[in-house]
Amino acid sequence: MELAFSIALIIFSALMVLLVLLHKGKGGGLSDLFGGGMSSSLGGSSVVEKNLDRLTVIVGSLWFVTIIVLGLLLKE
Repeated sequence: MELAFSIALIIFSALMVLLVLLHKGKGGGLSDLFGGGMSSSLGGSSVVEKNLDRLTVIVGSLWFVTIIVLGLLLKE
């Protein structure tokens, strides 16, 4: 059980790094490499950026829950 959560934590950590790097910062970012810089900024965020935000929040929440569960499992 602990091994499964440890592997999940590694996967979620790698996904978090990737998703955070894909976000557009002040100077652009890696999202420009994948067409993120092509969107117009007339109405705020584009659909791609909103979906990236949602995915980042979901993966971050799963990452947090995995850390809590691992802490409880390893405490015993």
